[in-house]
Amino acid sequence: MPSIFIALRYLFSRKEKTVINLISWISLAGITVSTIALVVVMSVYNGIGELTQSLFNVFDPELLVEPSQGKTLHTSEIDYDALSHVDGVANVSQIVEENAWITMRQAEAIVQLRGVDSTYGASSGLDTMLAEGQYLLKSRDSLGDFPFLLMGWNIMIRLGVNSMTNMPLAVHIPKRGSSSLGFSLDEAFNNGYAYPAGTFRIQEEIDNLYVVTDIDFVRMLMGYDADEVTSLAITCEGRRPLESVKKEIRHLLGDGYTVKDRFDQKPLYYKIFRSERLGVFLILSLIVLISTLNLVASLSLLIINKTKDIATLRSMGMERRHIRKTFFAEGILIALVGVVTGLVLGFVICLLQQHFGIIKLGANAVVDAFPVAMRVVDFIATFLIVMLLSSFVVWLTVRRAKI
Repeated sequence: MPSIFIALRYLFSRKEKTVINLISWISLAGITVSTIALVVVMSVYNGIGELTQSLFNVFDPELLVEPSQGKTLHTSEIDYDALSHVDGVANVSQIVEENAWITMRQAEAIVQLRGVDSTYGASSGLDTMLAEGQYLLKSRDSLGDFPFLLMGWNIMIRLGVNSMTNMPLAVHIPKRGSSSLGFSLDEAFNNGYAYPAGTFRIQEEIDNLYVVTDIDFVRMLMGYDADEVTSLAITCEGRRPLESVKKEIRHLLGDGYTVKDRFDQKPLYYKIFRSERLGVFLILSLIVLISTLNLVASLSLLIINKTKDIATLRSMGMERRHIRKTFFAEGILIALVGVVTGLVLGFVICLLQQHFGIIKLGANAVVDAFPVAMRVVDFIATFLIVMLLSSFVVWLTVRRAKI
């Protein structure tokens, strides 16, 4: 207790203003700034990660059902009604997906053609993500059904079309069990025509690859049956844990089908994201370590400056270990005040960015300002890493000092 009292007096006393005090406050400011940087950068990184994941989630359903063997499944072979009524399931959409070749005069693009049913747009949110045009999969008139295409932004640019183009695009899908070598276009491909209806601009990887259309149009090109799909997209609702819903669906469908959550659908992406996040945290921790090295100079000069005080304390009977504890407490107090101040200021900065979007992104960005997502675990981790590094540096400095 006397050690802490003396340390507090050294840190906050106003009777003596020296270079030592200035260096102590500079050390405190360095820890504060590095703490702010760690909190703000991690929160912004979280925000960017959540934004990217939310964009991927338009095409990656919460749960995806696929056959364990083969490429397609028949909805008539499963208990489709029971699947739709599983507790926690809001909607089940049917998907037929295949690589396709789309041509428009001299322009062409290799795409991932995704045929979806009428419920897919609302359940996935794709109907609200269009950059231009309208969400339209097919139109009916006296002559029959006319399919439409919703294209990624970059695909639209490559083909040189937009939603106002009144000429159909040719869609080609290789015939199953055939080879294109030595065959004409009609012999090697199933061909169809569709009009552009709209364009989505979500994320570059998606914009470069996907085209969405009516599921019956893709079934026709693939020669599939009316109940044949490549996968089922499941949207969940309510408070029931996703893992519990996934387990019940797996039990309902049996071993012939796989049920994938978003991590299972893109495992590499999520692993890379977590690895990058850890890397960013470690790099910023090195910056924190550099800022804590200021404590070495601060404590060393303080010990030299307080030589007379140390002699007085020794003559009064204070043991050497208690004197070391005094200077150790001084260093810990500097670090503690710095990290707490940094956490508070970092929280305020992130809060202002969340509500007012002070730092803006470019004009063509998906969002106007840098996204921020604060997590309690980041604040706790920042506090612990700063205090651990500071404690180590202070302990090493005090232990090597000649007291």
